[in-house]
Amino acid sequence: MISLYRPGTGILHRMPVLAKLGGLAVTALVLSLAPIGVAGSIIVLVVVSALYPAGALPLSALGGGWWRLRWLILVLGGALWAFASWQVAVVSTGRVVALLLLADLVTRTTRMGDLLDALRRLLRPLRRAGVDPETVAMTLSLAIAMIPVVAALAAQVRDAQQARGTRLGPRAALPLLVLTMKHADDVGDALLARGIAR
Repeated sequence: MISLYRPGTGILHRMPVLAKLGGLAVTALVLSLAPIGVAGSIIVLVVVSALYPAGALPLSALGGGWWRLRWLILVLGGALWAFASWQVAVVSTGRVVALLLLADLVTRTTRMGDLLDALRRLLRPLRRAGVDPETVAMTLSLAIAMIPVVAALAAQVRDAQQARGTRLGPRAALPLLVLTMKHADDVGDALLARGIAR
């Protein structure tokens, strides 16, 4: 699986790819720099969550997105709550979750080919500086697509450990690494089969 794209006719599916990428970049910049506070963080999460049904995606996609991030929310939020304050935990965790959900939205509403074409157009001026737009575009699009994939793999590992009655801990990183590397091999094989990579 190279992308989580789901066909549809919603507003997000029809939106130009560069507009979606620009929105993701601007949102990341604003969330990183703006002092949004607890109320602002909650509003951002509500707005991002509302984009799923507004984009004609099923509520199961929204629920799945939140469910895959549950351990990130617990670990990151819990650590920040313990070492900083509950306000910092809500704001910082909310920023990360909002950006991951937005990246999930981009991958669900954008074909990989369209994403690659948009990134190539965006990076074409850098060819004069010796940058290969095709390689950079492929790298960036795969990175965006891998965010929800790795989150789903992490949830799969934790569910498997809980089913076996195993305590969650650092050892969970090993099966996650194995699954991630296997997925990377599958992606590489798919790219080779399509003549995209050598």
